[in-house]
Amino acid sequence: MGLMDTLKSRADELKEKASELAGKHNETIDHMVEKAGEAVDKATKHRYTDKIEHGTAKTKEVVDSFAAKPRDESSAEEDRPPAG
Repeated sequence: MGLMDTLKSRADELKEKASELAGKHNETIDHMVEKAGEAVDKATKHRYTDKIEHGTAKTKEVVDSFAAKPRDESSAEEDRPPAG
């Protein structure tokens, strides 16, 4: 197994672990994103409220989709390079 294969394997493991943790702590992450948005909105004196709300909503969607993806063995097989 070459260096790149090792790194890719480790990256896949870390991505899976991050997805698992995001799923377990989804509510906390959403809450912290909301608090960060409020802090930024206050710091900018509410000049960019619409953009900040849009950004926090998109961030929550991305976290939700990342956390919701179960590990699919068939797609994992497609991602692996052919042996040989």
